[in-house]
Parts: sequence; C-alpha cells; structure tokens
Amino acid sequence: MSGRDLFCQPRRIRRGAALTLVFAGVLVAGAATGSFPESDGPARRTAVGPAGTAARHRAVEKAAAEAMADGKSPMEAAERAVSRSGDRWAAVYSEGEYEEFQDALDGRYTGVGLWARQEADGRIVVTRVQPGSPAADAGIRTGDRLRSVDGDEADGRPVTEVVALLRGDAEDAPAGTTVTLGLERGTRAWTEKLHRARLSTDSVTVRRLPDGVTVLKIAAFTKGSAGAVREALRTTPPDGRTVLDLRGNSGGLVTEAVATASAFLDGGLVATYDVDGAQRALHAAPGGDTTRPLVVLVDGGTMSAAELLTGALQDRGRAVVIGSRTFGKGSVQMPTKLPDGSVAELTVGHYRTPSGHTVDGRGITPDLEAGAHALERAGKVLAGLGDPS
Repeated sequence: MSGRDLFCQPRRIRRGAALTLVFAGVLVAGAATGSFPESDGPARRTAVGPAGTAARHRAVEKAAAEAMADGKSPMEAAERAVSRSGDRWAAVYSEGEYEEFQDALDGRYTGVGLWARQEADGRIVVTRVQPGSPAADAGIRTGDRLRSVDGDEADGRPVTEVVALLRGDAEDAPAGTTVTLGLERGTRAWTEKLHRARLSTDSVTVRRLPDGVTVLKIAAFTKGSAGAVREALRTTPPDGRTVLDLRGNSGGLVTEAVATASAFLDGGLVATYDVDGAQRALHAAPGGDTTRPLVVLVDGGTMSAAELLTGALQDRGRAVVIGSRTFGKGSVQMPTKLPDGSVAELTVGHYRTPSGHTVDGRGITPDLEAGAHALERAGKVLAGLGDPS
C-alpha cells in the first residue's frame, strides 16, 4: 500500500466521523451565535503544557505555509501534522468538505438515507431509513444487517467509519455517485447499488403512544432542533409524560443542545468546558418546564452534544436516564483556516457535566440499564409501575 493510500483513508474516516458526530465543529457555530467566546486569532495565545493547543495549531499552520511556499499541497501537509499531533478528533477539511460540514449543521447531507448502530457482537444494523431516500426506494428496512460498503466489510468497524464509507469523500462522491451495499435479512443476503442523493432531514420527530406518552426523537442537534422540541411540548399537556429519545443521536450544535436543556430546566448549569485551560460554563435559560415527568433514552450511539444534554438532565435530577452507556465524546475543537482555504480543527479542551463528571472516553452511565425494550421500560417508569431498580 502506498504512503498516499495510508494517508487518505484516515482523513476520509476522520472526515466521516466529524460529519457524523458534528460536535467536532461546534465552536465554529457557537462563536457565530455568540454562545462561545471568539478565539483570539488562528494561533492561540495560551498553551497547555509543552504540546499545548497553541503550539499544535502553530505547527499545523507552519506545515501548511511551508508546503504552499514549496508548491506542494498545504492541506496534505496539514494532515500529516495533524496525524503526528496524536489528537484523535482532529481533522482537516477542504473548502468543499467544510461547506458540507456546515450543511450538515443545517440538516442537509449527501448520502443514501440510512442510520445504523453497532450490535454487541460487532454487526452493523440499520436503525432507520429516511422516507423517499435512495435506501427507502431500494426496499432497505430497519433491522437489515449492513455487511459491507463498496466491498469493505462493515462488521467490527465503528459506526462513524461505516457512515464515512456510505457518504464517501465530499469531492469524489457527490450526489449521483454510486455505492454498493452488502445486506442481509434473515436467510437472504444480497447486494444493492444505490446512487447518493442530496438529502435533508427533520432532526426531531414526535409520536404519541397509546398510553399517552409523548416520544420526542432527536436524531441530531441541527439548527432549529430546540425550537422543534419546544413546539412539540406546547401541543401536549403540561404534566404529560415524555420520553426524550437520544439513542443514536450523533451530536450537533451545542447551542441547540443547551436550548433543549432550557426547555426542561429553570436556568442553572448545563455543563462546564475548558478552552486552553480556561474554564467556561453553559447555562440554561430560565422558565423551562420542570414538572413534566421525563425519561431520557440513550445507547452507545448517543454522542457529544447529546451526552452533554443527557448529563445535564441526569445530574440536575430532572430526568431518569434509561439504556446503555453512551459513546464518550466530550472534547471541544476549534478551527484554523489554512492558506489554500482548507480548515484544520484541533482539540482545545473537554466538557464536564454539572456534577463535574468527565464524558470524553467514559460516556454516561444510565440510571437504569435496558436494551431492546428500553422504551417499554421508560413507559413503566413514567407510569410509576414496576420495580425501577
């Protein structure tokens, strides 16, 4: 395998992970909306230790500038510098990729319309198919096993990598390009060639269960998610039993996660975070609904901004958390624009829940463990039935 092959695959996977987790760029959007402080320039003034964030940003910028002066690719030089930094969530985006990243924050993306999770045995299973998408048109269903993507085996891979393969590279796999999936349903195994499409999705869906419970499913915290949650709450009784389903929520805009927390809290701390060692805090707005019985559902696909919200509602005693341990992505990235228009993002800090718990690498432990029947257990807890122990 050539050096370029070794180099390109990690970049593709990092990009896919970032677009899937979205939280990798929350400070970009946070600064734009005023929720996070603006940085003090591309090179940070405060370093954390000998290999602090300022030094790492300068190293990436220097590598890119030197490459451009030598007539080489600044982006590739930046990627090599990022790879040497040891920052697992760092990424370098081309201009086109970064535009796609911003589109993802708006709820638009290029793909085939599949959501997936990894089972305990490593298998990748389809958890949702977007109506009207290429996957839906091909007859793919929830529960189908995804065995491969363009010949690359899916089993055992992190879901972020599988999604990166499905979406492909932003420049080499635009809408209209094909991707071949290996699928399995019961005893049937087959392949399906799909054409990627430009898709948009509603990040919040609402359904009422026969027992009167309202289920708010948030797929990701894109722009407008919190407003959709508040609108859904306005249509239900003030004391209506509610399930906030964050299973498979890949993260999103912290501003939207905090605004969603504000719908259920009357002010107070949502999370703390550090940037270059300086401690900051995020607070809920006053006036939220603090009386509505609330359960939050989580699993191993609950990531970053979704973990921030879960930790806030759990630590503040506002909700019972049911499911399995969350993913454990609690780091904060900030961007640096490079000479060729590409963007490098490096980790500058980590966030903690109101009680001071670190999420990164640890995740959040639910109050009640539950697997496939988590929603049923949530209904029992909300109704005050059964033994919640």
